[in-house]
Amino acid sequence: MSVNELYTKYTRVWIPDPEEVWRAAEIIKDYKEGDPILHLKLEDESTLEYPIGQKDNPLPFLRNPDILVGENDLTALSYLHEPAVLHNLRVRFLESNHIYTYCGIVLVAINPYEQLPIYGEEVINAYSGQNMGDMDPHIFAVAEEAYKQMARDEKNQSIIVSGESGAGKTVSAKYAMRYFATVGGSANDTSVEEKVLASNPIMEAIGNAKTTRNDNSSRFGKYIQIGFDRQYHIIGANMRTYLLEKSRVVFQAEDERNYHIFYQLCASASLQEFKDLALTSAEDFTYTSLGENIFIDGVNDAEDFEKTRHAFTLLGVKDSHQGSIYKIIASILHLGNVEIRSERDGESCRISKDNPSLHHFCRLLGVEQDQMEHWLCHRKLVTTAETYVKSMSHAQATNARNALAKHIYAHLFDWIVQHINKALFTTTKQHSFIGVLDIYGFETFEFNSFEQFCINYANEKLQQQFNSHVFKLEQEEYMKEQIPWTLIDFYDNQPCIDLIEAKLGILDLLDEECKVPKGTDQNWAQKLYDHHSSSNHFQKPRMSNTSFIVVHFADKVEYQCDGFLEKNRDTVYEEQINILKASKFQLVADLFQEAKEGSTTSVTTSKGSKINVRPVKPSPKPPNREHRKTVGHQFRNSLHLLMETLNATTPHYVRCIKPNDDKEAFSFDSRRAVQQLRACGVLETIRISAAGYPSRWTYMDFFNRYRVLMKKKEMASGDKKVICKNLLETLIKDPDKFQFGKTKIFFRAGQVAYLEKLRTDKFRAACIKIQKTVRGWLQRIRYQRIRKAAVTIQRYGRGYLARRYVEYLRLTRAALICQKQLRMVRERRAYLRIHRAVVTIQAFTRGMHTRRLYQEYLQHHKATIIQKSVRGWMERKKFRRARNAAVVIQCAYRRLLAKRQLKQLKIEARSAEHLKKLNVGMENKIVQLQRKMDDQNKENRSLNEQLSTTNASLVAEISKLQKDLDLMRSRQGDSNQLTSLQTELERLQAEVQEAHSEKKRLEEEYRSEKQELEQRVLELEKENSVLKEEKEEMNQRILQSRNMEVQEGSVSQREAGLQAELDAERQRYQNLVKEFSRLEQRYDNLQEEVSLAKFHPGHRRNPSNQSSLESDSNYPSISTSEVGDTEDTIQQVEEMGLDKAAMDIGVFMKLQKRVRELEQERRRLQTNLEKMEELAKRKGTEQKNSTSEQESADLAYNSLKRQELETENKKLKNELNELRKAIAENATKNSNSPSSEVQDSYNVLLSQLKAANEELEARKEEVLILRTQIVSSAQQNVAANHSEANHAPEWTNSNKDMDKDEGLQDYQGLCESKSQTQDWGYLNEDGELGLAYQGLKQVARLLEAQLQTQTRQHEDELEALRTQNEMLREDLERKQELISHTLSLSPDAQVEFSIQQELTRLTNENLDLKELVEKLEKNEKKLKKQLRIYMKKVQELEASQAKAQPSRARPELTRQVTVQRKEKDFEGMLEYNKEDEPLLIKTLITDMKPHNVSATVPCLPAYVLFMCIRHADYINDDQKVHSLLTSTINAIKKVLKKHNNDFEMTSFWLANTSRLLHCLKQYSGDEGFMTHNTPKQNEHCLKNFDLAEYRQVLSDLSIQIYQQLIKVAEDIMQPMIVSAMLESESIPSLAGVKPMGYRNRSSSMDCDGEGPGGYTLVALIRQLGQFHSTMADHGLDPEIVQQVIRQLFYCINAITLNNLLLRKDVCSWSTGLQLRYNISQLEEWLRGKNLHQTATVGTMEPLIQAAQLLQVKKKTSQDAEEICSLCTALTAQQIVKILNLYTPLNEFEERVTVSFIRNIQGRLQERNDPPTLLVDTKHIFPVLFPYTPSALSLENLHIPASLSLDFLTRV
Repeated sequence: MSVNELYTKYTRVWIPDPEEVWRAAEIIKDYKEGDPILHLKLEDESTLEYPIGQKDNPLPFLRNPDILVGENDLTALSYLHEPAVLHNLRVRFLESNHIYTYCGIVLVAINPYEQLPIYGEEVINAYSGQNMGDMDPHIFAVAEEAYKQMARDEKNQSIIVSGESGAGKTVSAKYAMRYFATVGGSANDTSVEEKVLASNPIMEAIGNAKTTRNDNSSRFGKYIQIGFDRQYHIIGANMRTYLLEKSRVVFQAEDERNYHIFYQLCASASLQEFKDLALTSAEDFTYTSLGENIFIDGVNDAEDFEKTRHAFTLLGVKDSHQGSIYKIIASILHLGNVEIRSERDGESCRISKDNPSLHHFCRLLGVEQDQMEHWLCHRKLVTTAETYVKSMSHAQATNARNALAKHIYAHLFDWIVQHINKALFTTTKQHSFIGVLDIYGFETFEFNSFEQFCINYANEKLQQQFNSHVFKLEQEEYMKEQIPWTLIDFYDNQPCIDLIEAKLGILDLLDEECKVPKGTDQNWAQKLYDHHSSSNHFQKPRMSNTSFIVVHFADKVEYQCDGFLEKNRDTVYEEQINILKASKFQLVADLFQEAKEGSTTSVTTSKGSKINVRPVKPSPKPPNREHRKTVGHQFRNSLHLLMETLNATTPHYVRCIKPNDDKEAFSFDSRRAVQQLRACGVLETIRISAAGYPSRWTYMDFFNRYRVLMKKKEMASGDKKVICKNLLETLIKDPDKFQFGKTKIFFRAGQVAYLEKLRTDKFRAACIKIQKTVRGWLQRIRYQRIRKAAVTIQRYGRGYLARRYVEYLRLTRAALICQKQLRMVRERRAYLRIHRAVVTIQAFTRGMHTRRLYQEYLQHHKATIIQKSVRGWMERKKFRRARNAAVVIQCAYRRLLAKRQLKQLKIEARSAEHLKKLNVGMENKIVQLQRKMDDQNKENRSLNEQLSTTNASLVAEISKLQKDLDLMRSRQGDSNQLTSLQTELERLQAEVQEAHSEKKRLEEEYRSEKQELEQRVLELEKENSVLKEEKEEMNQRILQSRNMEVQEGSVSQREAGLQAELDAERQRYQNLVKEFSRLEQRYDNLQEEVSLAKFHPGHRRNPSNQSSLESDSNYPSISTSEVGDTEDTIQQVEEMGLDKAAMDIGVFMKLQKRVRELEQERRRLQTNLEKMEELAKRKGTEQKNSTSEQESADLAYNSLKRQELETENKKLKNELNELRKAIAENATKNSNSPSSEVQDSYNVLLSQLKAANEELEARKEEVLILRTQIVSSAQQNVAANHSEANHAPEWTNSNKDMDKDEGLQDYQGLCESKSQTQDWGYLNEDGELGLAYQGLKQVARLLEAQLQTQTRQHEDELEALRTQNEMLREDLERKQELISHTLSLSPDAQVEFSIQQELTRLTNENLDLKELVEKLEKNEKKLKKQLRIYMKKVQELEASQAKAQPSRARPELTRQVTVQRKEKDFEGMLEYNKEDEPLLIKTLITDMKPHNVSATVPCLPAYVLFMCIRHADYINDDQKVHSLLTSTINAIKKVLKKHNNDFEMTSFWLANTSRLLHCLKQYSGDEGFMTHNTPKQNEHCLKNFDLAEYRQVLSDLSIQIYQQLIKVAEDIMQPMIVSAMLESESIPSLAGVKPMGYRNRSSSMDCDGEGPGGYTLVALIRQLGQFHSTMADHGLDPEIVQQVIRQLFYCINAITLNNLLLRKDVCSWSTGLQLRYNISQLEEWLRGKNLHQTATVGTMEPLIQAAQLLQVKKKTSQDAEEICSLCTALTAQQIVKILNLYTPLNEFEERVTVSFIRNIQGRLQERNDPPTLLVDTKHIFPVLFPYTPSALSLENLHIPASLSLDFLTRV
């Protein structure tokens, strides 16, 4: 392509600019080759004539198309040159705020000088497992690339981070280490990664300092090797340091600081443990005040020192060693303050004896002060003959003091590094490592000394390695694609390196000059001029003889020779070191001893400034410093070792750029940036890439992008490669401009831009044609519309005229009709008026005549009625008189007959035969009643037993009373007692009537008073309601100023807040369960490690049995005590601690409410106590009188019953002893017999022994119950027994036997008699009137008792109403106070206060209801337990009584009887022996496979386990229940641990665990769980044990399994989500507009297996369907399935949205359309599974809004407002991030302007969104396990024979 084709009109170019480095311009006139001037137009619309020359001023660089601006990778640019790179970095940094950019294999990181939210754990998770080019550039992407290549290629990796001071090297290295610590965390939680990260604050404290360019500049280089095992988990680390800047210890330039540790220690000097350091402010010390500013803005040295101390502790540095370190650091500060005074002669100096700084220095280091004072001012000279001590001048002594300070600090630095390495060392074999090199970048200052020379020397070596690596990668890429390789010339800095390190190089000459006794810097400089003046990389300055210039790869640097020799020698006097060796502090002495040994034995030490002490020689020789290695030599050796390490690894490069020198956030200085880009090798990478084929496209991407340039016939071929080759040969004539590889097409620089230009021209021509056609169509449409409008107007005009004429004709005709009708109406009205008058007169006349006739008829009718009534009355009177006479006659005659019959009956009654008949009838009746009683005993045994006991005791009494009655009747005759008895009867009737009337009166009073109270309560309620209405009106007035939307929003916000609190509480609990599971897993891992480390032969306890689950599962089966809520709360506070309890509002509210309840309870009990005292005073006399009578009455009856029960107990004890003897005899006889029959009989006897023990306990309990019942019944009959004993008359008139019921009634009647004792028996012979009399008295007493009961109830109700009234009054007063307080507040405060009060009220009500439910449940459970125990004991007692005789006669038949009883009474149980429990667990859990039970009932193992639990409950075996449940839970955990990545197994056991939990609830016996049960299922409820606590354990286990299920499903789906949702082409028509880009790099792609592009949306939906069908097949509850699907959809949303936020290439309009289609397909799948009504759809809302955001318009303020109202589920950061990432597909789309994004940010400032960018992919919604009862009948459950459960017996 010629120049004439490239430099045409409208082409944009870059021209040099002195301020902005490069400036954009546009060609306004075509350029022809050879023209001297290029006509340009600048961005400010000004024109420029740019001169063109062949050599001096070549043609300007061409600009890339706008479609390529902002690319993630600089090598993807079509034109690769300096201005394109600079412009791309500027656009990404300033407009999109992207600080990372790829440049081939280099990651360019620009320091934003602002904390960005792009380094959180969710970002690490998003980059983990991704290819390097798939996501936006990031330091995590480089770290992931290194980690992935280490795992895939099994080769060590290195990350080289370089840059200027302040460019962000340390931060980048720190984030890379954090990534490795997170991704490669240790498997056994040994916190190795925490220790690796903890080394950072220590190294920053002792190695970083403030400079003019950076507040936290690293003044040393470090290389950290992070070791990994074969599973690629971190096992340890190692650190190497390079060239510590020791001179900073004693000197700092203006506005700089010493190392941070000095200032941190001074800031913490006031602490008690640092008092002995004698430190003050840093301004008081020379070594820390030279920079004149001891503070850094925004940095708290005291807080940083606490972090440093914590890091020391975390790394295992002892407190004593820490104290020694701080003493050494403080001693250096005091050494700097030692004042050295010069003597008069100027050749010597001295130190004052009372110098406090020297005293503190010697005291802190534990050395002799006199010796140190002497040798600080003197030095020793050794010659061949003797040794001299010479005084030093002031300058020499000061230099020696400073050298000693630097030497001490350097050794301390090395010691700390060594101990950090010890802490990070591991004995585990290292499989591979990743090294992170944080080293200084190329430096050039106004004054450059020895440190800058070493730094630039290291950068020369690193640049050489970088160039060779880039060249190697390019060569590999070409060879892989089989492209002809041509040698690319690239800059090789080997000559510069040879100048520095070769023989007689700069370093060699420096070392040689250091060996000369009188060597000086000037002599060394002269030697350099002599040896290297001919080198191209060495220059001599014109104006100086003590400096030299080295031409480095980045720039020329002038070095001043002053100080080079001294810094290279690093001289420290031996005498001072010997004093330090003799320190009384071991650390100080060891510090320098180790340094000495290291200097004599190690030759490859890689620490900067390592060896500073001269070795001592026994014989006099030349000074030892001549034989030790210089600093330059050491640095060269360590650098060679570093390069060997880097060359043995795969390097990854991070180049940090400092955008400006003012440390302003997001400010870009182009000149500084270009300078650093040249220095760090980025432009060299660009140059190497541009020299070959920088632009590379796959055949498919090229075809999709440029098929618009093809013709239809060219696309007929099916081979895309052939089509692309034909197209390129047609478009580009020069074959050298492109090459065809195996999978890619390679282009020279500028060719892609040319193709883009052709594509744009094609689109522009097509657009013009489309515009032409559309404009013609629009004009035709306009003409047709005008013509149609004219015709329509004409038609409407003509119609209007016709309608107006017709209207005239219609009005004329209407006038005639109106006249006719008016005349007719007038005549008709006159006629009707006359007619109405005539009719009215006739009506009145006829009515008068009719009324007269009616009055006559009425009088006649009344006379007839009177006559009828009188005649009827007379006839009825006559009839009554005759009837009454007949009745009187009949009565007289019947009385006569009755008297005769009575006399005859009396005679017959005295005869013996009649008595015999009566007795025979009585005996039959007694037998019948006995049978009836037996039948009733079967229905209610406990009551019949009590009744039979009472009847048996009363039979004797009745017979005795019968005899006495007969005796009295025989003695007494007939007398005139009838009248007196009738009188008494009348009197009693009168009393009864009075009692009735009194009762009615009291009832009326009670009713009236109750009505009054109810009325008062109603009034109070009305008043309360009025107050509430007033309050509501006030609230409404307050809230009327607000909009309805705000009201609805506040209500919904409050509900959402309450729901969020509930979810948060549930989430907190489930997180605790998750943490418990993690700790349990960690405990198991540690146990396994211990067992492997300390294995001994023999039996060992299984560590799983010692897990925390067993301790959690070891609950009592029956809770026999109920702890109050207050005790529970207090215990909870004690367990949580006062601080945590104070933070828990739930506990605080519960305690506060409980205090109020206890206060009210105390008042109520006080009131009841006063009432009871008053009642006791009134009834005291009656109780005293009745006490003796009660005791005498109890004694006879209770003694009889007690004797019977004791006799029965003795019998049972005898039977028990007999059974025990029989067991012992059988055991003795059959001890040697191996037969199974003997063993069976022995087992039967054992079971009978256990049953006998249970029966004995039941009998004891029955004794207590019956005694209680006897006492209660005796108290009721005390008065009767007392009357019987004192006033029982003897009757002899009757000898009739009485029925049991009649006798009991007679007995009670006799006992109630007190006043009439002897006379009433003579009224008649049968005593019927006496019994009636006694019955009436009993009724009267009963009524009186009822009246008293009602009176007490009335008083209690009255008191309750009063209490309620007081409470309402208090509530009313409180509400009035609240209303008055509310009115005094502002409207906003009123709303907030009302919301707060409502929340408090709802919280209290919630707590009240919760506590009430808990109390009721506890009471219900307690009563049910007692009822079950009593019922079981009664049943066992009856069964033992019925079987007592057979069991004693034939004990061998006992087992058959028991088995028959169980089969008859219980069903749906499985019996197993205790020794078969491991086999049961192994068969049902350990070895169970889901497909084994796929054809049976879902959750079959859960049902079988529950049936076994039921049987253990039935036989009342607590240990068996506990053992089975504990073994089940532990076995399920083991199975899940073994199959922790198996979704099917996890789903299977989640279904079975939840089903077992539901069974325990369904058959627990609690009424809340029994509502849906069948009667048969209610019969199967557990009888003996309450397993509520086991239900909680199973619930926690279900939560753990659910979380594991979610994790397994997410791990399966995670590789599919991004490819299916963002990359797969579900809509094929969008393939042609796929944006271009050079993303995927060959080193980053996984070559084996199916890549990410292999997953489609269909595969993702298929996987979801598989999950759903698996869960449904396993019988998992639909509610849980919905929650699992919801969580998976949340995972899809989170991962997709995070990738969208981290990938620029997918933020386009077509991706939005594709994404919306994919979401609709997922929604369709939900509808197909009937899940669209659940909350699952809501989890996709952020992704839906993100897709809509990519598709909406983004230009005007109206668009911004629509975006803000549309994207409510996205945070402000996410919206801005998507807008920044939005990429146009072609030139016809527009980028989102910066002003529009700022407008969006301004509108979103009001939101209170969380400050996180990415969605938390680890978030799990709290799971709910709703109760789902089973309709399955346990007795009908079929167990297949394939399960091999033959040892289970169905019961």
